[in-house]
Amino acid sequence: MNIAVVTEVSTKDKNHAVIAALRDTGHNIINAGMTGAEGERELSYIHSGFISAMLLNSGAADLVVGGCGTGQGYINSVMQYPGVFCGLLCSPLDAWLFRQINGGNCISLALNKGFGWAGDVQLRFILEQFFSAEPGTGYPPHRKEPQKAARDLLFAMSAQTHRTMHELILSLPDECVLPALRFPGVVDIVRQGAKGGDIAAAIDQRLSKA
Repeated sequence: MNIAVVTEVSTKDKNHAVIAALRDTGHNIINAGMTGAEGERELSYIHSGFISAMLLNSGAADLVVGGCGTGQGYINSVMQYPGVFCGLLCSPLDAWLFRQINGGNCISLALNKGFGWAGDVQLRFILEQFFSAEPGTGYPPHRKEPQKAARDLLFAMSAQTHRTMHELILSLPDECVLPALRFPGVVDIVRQGAKGGDIAAAIDQRLSKA
């Protein structure tokens, strides 16, 4: 599994903690947002949500781990896009239930609110419980079938209620799109996942007009 970490400006100092918590999962980790490096361009939660959606829709990432100070801004941003199913995970139980019931492909973390003493340990526990559950198996077990039916319906609704990702790349305001596309490494990661196709073409077209 390819897991992308997309960190925004208010939580850039937590990027290392998120990466460390994922290090022993056995998955490929892609650091696609802010890392806290000196002089780094800033990404708001608006930009990190857009980047996350491009990564998921292009196939560059199977799962995105993002968030913001409270996790609320990021989840509202990223859920504006097709094919994104995000949960706000504030405890290990949240993580276990979201993975097992909802089987989502995106995680929003509160990386400032309540992130005090042993915050990095709590973060590790949250991610450990997320990966300990079988995605979409349902809980309690007798609810497996209706929960699967609800997930399938939600996926179909997402496809119907959103414009496609390549349309959004071409039509959203510059303030959303250009800082994301110009952030170092993002376009290369998305193109590698997209392997050509509509999303890569839309990125080229948008950048050519910038």
